[in-house]
Amino acid sequence: MSSKQQNRKPKDTGQARERAKSGGISSSGAAEPVMQMPRRTEAFARLARRVDEEALVLRPRDLTGQARRLHLRSTIIEDHAVRIDQKASGADEKFRLLAGSLFAFFRGTSLLFHRDMAGDDARMPTVLCLGDVHPGNFGVMPNADNVPIFGVNDFDDVIYGPFVWDLKRGTVGFMIAAEEQGGLGRGRQRKIAKSFLKGYREGMEFFAEHNTELGVEMREDNCPKIIRPLFGKSSRSRRDWLAGRYLDENGRGFRASAELTPVSSRVEEFQQLVTALAKQKGIEAGGRHGPLRVKDVAMRHGQGTASLGLPRFYVLLEGPSEDASDDVIIEFKKARRSALEGLVPAHDFDAGEQGDRIAHGQSVHLAQGDVFYGNVEIEGESFMSRERAPFRNDADLDELSKKQWKRYARACGRALAQAHARSDDLGQLDYDIEPAILQAMEPAALFIDDILCFAEEAVARLRRDHEMFRRDLSLGAFEVTEKRYR
Repeated sequence: MSSKQQNRKPKDTGQARERAKSGGISSSGAAEPVMQMPRRTEAFARLARRVDEEALVLRPRDLTGQARRLHLRSTIIEDHAVRIDQKASGADEKFRLLAGSLFAFFRGTSLLFHRDMAGDDARMPTVLCLGDVHPGNFGVMPNADNVPIFGVNDFDDVIYGPFVWDLKRGTVGFMIAAEEQGGLGRGRQRKIAKSFLKGYREGMEFFAEHNTELGVEMREDNCPKIIRPLFGKSSRSRRDWLAGRYLDENGRGFRASAELTPVSSRVEEFQQLVTALAKQKGIEAGGRHGPLRVKDVAMRHGQGTASLGLPRFYVLLEGPSEDASDDVIIEFKKARRSALEGLVPAHDFDAGEQGDRIAHGQSVHLAQGDVFYGNVEIEGESFMSRERAPFRNDADLDELSKKQWKRYARACGRALAQAHARSDDLGQLDYDIEPAILQAMEPAALFIDDILCFAEEAVARLRRDHEMFRRDLSLGAFEVTEKRYR
């Protein structure tokens, strides 16, 4: 027997396996051989700073072949690490959804998309970016008076950054959706994306001239014709909506379904949260909100794309009539960090952390938005809150004609322009943003062509990424998180 074999310590297979699962430091204080891979947020933040400071820096988008595949895999695992480790059913469901559709893959991999842009456009004016612009993130929702309005409707990724980041992601989104949902060719996709960009410029010119971004709402009576059908659900009664989808036969609480699992034992806990939220938002008992009394609580399953698998609760509040016909439903969804965090160029503005950041985004982007948008803490985690409504509605993209696609894209561009224009009134910007953006978009033809060329390259890269993702998924790449070994 060699001296090396004589000095080798006996293996403790069971304990070693347990330590490999947990990682970290053992009870004896010794370093473990396996540890969880850390998030690379700060590493990419350093990359973004280098892009701004140096003449030429390679980004992940420059990778090809197997190197790109490994980057893609690591990024998606990192973005879903908690859901994978917890064996959340929503994680498997989300990965299957992403595999089945290029548009779903685009929607569900915002971190991958934005890491390719790390540090870009540092010279461009900063706004409160929506962060995840695409045709599905515009729609009808309630304002402060529970009146349906059209506008941007997903604030999970809001962050201060260059205004062009929203235009770039939106342009890519319209191109992919027009192909997959509309069955349209490349030439038509480019025209639709161009309409989105022109709509944005038109909106910015309008608000620069009239300064009405604070008070203007896109309602059924003043919205573009293409948007009016989305208001169809606004006439649906709350009674029918509640009884048809949510309430049990007595109207006293939620009914169990594939979407909802009642957790009535948590009513008192959520009553305290609702009371704290009402105080935070200045919501008084009475009026259409009723006594702000919690009737029931349920866990919500299988909703969203990017947030699929994250914890989500529905809370049922007693309505003013107390007969279950006008009850109010408040949603609490776990807040995640913005996919753009650490990637946008350096600036002087801070939207806040997690739920506070999301609430800030809604308050800035929407004229008289939902009063229940806020932030609470549940079991030590940040959750955002908002009201559910019978008339929340998005466009049926697969039903749009060729002409309707262009009109819808133009309307969305104008809605995004209003959201950005409000960054200096209700956001943290200390200068008039509209003239700066219009100046940065000159010459207009060149600016639009640059965005379209970026989008075409990004779509081609997404196709390759999607194929690599599907291959990795079939080989079990996303069943466990990556570990670092000594």
